[in-house]
Amino acid sequence: MNFGAGAPGGTVRCRYCSASLPVMPGLRAIQCPQCNCVTRVRRPRPWLPSPAVPMHVAGGGFFPHARGKKRAVLIGITYAGMRRGGRGMALRAPVNDVKCMRYLLCERFGFPNDCVQILTDEEKDPCRLATKENIRMAMNWLVQGCSYGDSLVFHFSGLGAQVPDENGDELDGYDEAICPMDSFQQGPILDDEINEAIVRPLVHGAKLHAVVDAQHSSTVLDLPFLCRLSRNGTWQWKDNRPPTGAYKGTSGGQAMLFSGCSDGENNISLLPEASTVGAMTHSFIKAVECEPGATYGRLLTSMRAIMREGGVNCYLQGPIGAPIRKVANFSGVQEPNLSCSERFDIYRKPFVL
Repeated sequence: MNFGAGAPGGTVRCRYCSASLPVMPGLRAIQCPQCNCVTRVRRPRPWLPSPAVPMHVAGGGFFPHARGKKRAVLIGITYAGMRRGGRGMALRAPVNDVKCMRYLLCERFGFPNDCVQILTDEEKDPCRLATKENIRMAMNWLVQGCSYGDSLVFHFSGLGAQVPDENGDELDGYDEAICPMDSFQQGPILDDEINEAIVRPLVHGAKLHAVVDAQHSSTVLDLPFLCRLSRNGTWQWKDNRPPTGAYKGTSGGQAMLFSGCSDGENNISLLPEASTVGAMTHSFIKAVECEPGATYGRLLTSMRAIMREGGVNCYLQGPIGAPIRKVANFSGVQEPNLSCSERFDIYRKPFVL
């Protein structure tokens, strides 16, 4: 997706097709339903609710008060019936992705069921629809009151986008974003917001693992260090801190993002049988299951092999080991990436949720 600059007011003109787009108060960007491009609205406004305010969710509901040491928010959006590029669109993989992630977290890593919140665009409960406001509330629920020993997971499977950076805190000149189910009306959620919501509040001893299966998601948490495969075949850290010197780290905790370097092209990689999962989600789950006790370096190497060659053979239980054998590379992922709030030895540190 491409983004253009917009102007404040009750409506803005799409930079690409000149359609008139209504702007709701507080929006920072608006997605055009005609051409799928996004226009920035130059009116940033704080959105995070005060900790003293009950976490009310659109539709009249509330997130549960379950405060286990292991908590997760899993988001999958198919965008069924919505327009993209002037035609109908739907992704099959995202809802399956969150089912597979939930099984992995609950059955493999002991996350309590009531501490794993799922938001999709297929939910009957309006409080569980993957709208922009519900996603924001879910992110706040995930980290609110976090303390030493907390293990938090954020997973998003859907569409991602880029927007020209306006405050100089991006090395490549672009902010990255995730697209809620109502992004045509309410706009995407930019990486600056995601960083403020689930990275900055992490206190000492709390850790966050994020897995984002979307285009343009390589640094969508705005973390200061990025680990990529070098030309000599080793994983190496790159300093990704903003040139402005803006702090993008935590409040003492650790945040890590598994994402992918993508070309934005949509591809389907077929394995025997039906059903669909996303390539990034599939490679992460399969690598974790097939490499128990692996280091982060070994996990990245295994994910890369799975993406490129179908990966190693191992028996998987749960949804991802059932008849799901079609992998949808809707995010165009070519290589896995790891970004983090701090550098560490990926060949020594074991992966632990």
